[in-house]
Amino acid sequence: MILDDFLVRAALAGIGVALAAAPLGCFVVWRRMAFFGDATAHAAILGVALSLVLSTSLFAGVLVVSLLMAMIVSLLSGKGFAMDTLLGVMAHSALAFGLVAVSFISGVRIDLMAYLFGDILAVGKADLAVIWGGTALVMGLMGWRWSRLLTATLNADLAHASGVDPRRERWILTLSLAVVVAVALKVVGVLLIAALLIIPAAAARPLSRTPESMALLAAMIAVTAALSGLQTAYWFDTPTGPTIVSLAAVLFAVTSLAGHVRRKVSRAGPASDRPP
Repeated sequence: MILDDFLVRAALAGIGVALAAAPLGCFVVWRRMAFFGDATAHAAILGVALSLVLSTSLFAGVLVVSLLMAMIVSLLSGKGFAMDTLLGVMAHSALAFGLVAVSFISGVRIDLMAYLFGDILAVGKADLAVIWGGTALVMGLMGWRWSRLLTATLNADLAHASGVDPRRERWILTLSLAVVVAVALKVVGVLLIAALLIIPAAAARPLSRTPESMALLAAMIAVTAALSGLQTAYWFDTPTGPTIVSLAAVLFAVTSLAGHVRRKVSRAGPASDRPP
């Protein structure tokens, strides 16, 4: 069968995570939630430890802990702590506690590097089912709530006037973020999940005129980075997760330069319009 080839499974996993992360990453960029995504991703190690201790699904453990982290941050924000300070403390504390908790688990062989930086080449058929199930959930939520999420992102007062509850839309984003963290753990690891969310969206921004075009272009960039990163890692025997993120960063540099050139050409105008 075609799925017996580990490279095919890895490619399908990369495409699935890219499609889930791209539209959500646009909202992370628009709302300036990069630190929030980082904190949620770092909490995934605690979810891994919980899953191993309770012998439950890795996806379920990571999802629950990521949601708890997001809830704690939301509840503590505005209570005497600056948001960036709070997120910095929570992100690094969650990662540290998770690593300590994992070290106490006996009788289970744990490859921390795979959890920290991903192990896409070890994706199995069950992993693929979880990844694409999570991708379908995130894409369904984004499609269902797209206009409401955009309104809440644009202006809270406008959202209230339109009958949209910004807090509810934020919780939908939080749930989607936790799902993406859970499905991306196997592909890029907890330390690089935030990069896969942010970089494709940031790369799409200079070349986009509408939110929809930015989300679509971000998805194309993320899929391109996933497939080209997988191929490059196979050719040069480099770590796959970091290679995927590196290719995404290269695409970000290319689109940023292209956007800069387009703006300069647009400001200059046609030659016939310039004075002699």
